[in-house]
Amino acid sequence: MYRYVHGGDIYSDPSLKCNKDMLDYSANINPLGIPAGVRRALKDAIAGCVNYPDPFCRELRDRLSRYFSLPAEMFYCGNGAADVLFRLMTALQPKRTLVLAPTFADYEKAALTAGSKIDYFTLQEKDEFVVTSEILKAITKRTEMVVLCNPNNPTGKLMDKALLLEILQHCKELHIPLLVDECFLDFVQDRENYTLIDQLTGYPNLIILKAFTKIFAIPGVRLGFCLTSDAALIDKLYASGQDWNVSALAQAAGIAAMEETDYLVETRELIAVEKAYLITQLRLIKLQVFEGAANYLLIKTTHNYPWPEKLKKHHVLIRDCSNYHGLSEGYYRIAVKTRRDNRKLIKIMKELVKHDMFNYIN
Repeated sequence: MYRYVHGGDIYSDPSLKCNKDMLDYSANINPLGIPAGVRRALKDAIAGCVNYPDPFCRELRDRLSRYFSLPAEMFYCGNGAADVLFRLMTALQPKRTLVLAPTFADYEKAALTAGSKIDYFTLQEKDEFVVTSEILKAITKRTEMVVLCNPNNPTGKLMDKALLLEILQHCKELHIPLLVDECFLDFVQDRENYTLIDQLTGYPNLIILKAFTKIFAIPGVRLGFCLTSDAALIDKLYASGQDWNVSALAQAAGIAAMEETDYLVETRELIAVEKAYLITQLRLIKLQVFEGAANYLLIKTTHNYPWPEKLKKHHVLIRDCSNYHGLSEGYYRIAVKTRRDNRKLIKIMKELVKHDMFNYIN
């Protein structure tokens, strides 16, 4: 039976979906919720749903073009970043794909769907799960695709820009496509120091993956995109699936979202403050916290205390990371939310540590 391995599953247990007090810390969504302008755009777009959506997302791509100061022809939009990812693998058909371990599971899933074999570059806890220059040795002539996540999921660790540039050049020399997932980079205040968008025109082997889903809190709408200067690859993406993969609602939401500049500033400030609060509080209850740059935190507990199971009884979901390559039992990921929600989470966790955890250990 097929197994769902991601966070955000509030549907398996009906009592969670219907519970107004439920807190979903298993999905890394902007805690500010859907911006008002995006809500209005979604409502206004309903009337247009009697027509097929624009298969080329022309207005949305034009808006993205102006925002990033890049030609509209360099953008491809999809039904979430995951849709774009699977199309990329279908279009490129790599025979061997190098991914990080741990990292987002769908890189491997998409590559396997396209018939690729998987090689792992395993990140070490002693290095705080940071990607080191050793990865250059792992990228060989046998490699036909490299996928990086920056900041990485679930560790939240950023890659050094100088190392990224080395990897990019190394891949170019070996004629290897490099896909860099920057979906969570939008939550980082100094993101311009880490993005590779400025390298797109000089490196046709570079593909950058981004999404509206997390930063604009619209996972139920589904909207993502990629950027590349490889025009032939863009054509292959259009040919790799159905024409109407981005709904009229999603296109309208994306166009409106590009105007929400104040919302983005507020988001980054909130994440920085609340993440610092969570790190301090989680360490007070003796959890190991791996500080990252994204809107989530990887934590580790001793004694394999079953945090997801215990918290679920209090209507709180967190992400069990034991099914990530390179991790084991005892690793969990929690999102960063508002101070009100974060206080509630910490209060529940402290109560569990005070009473239940002692009984569990002894």
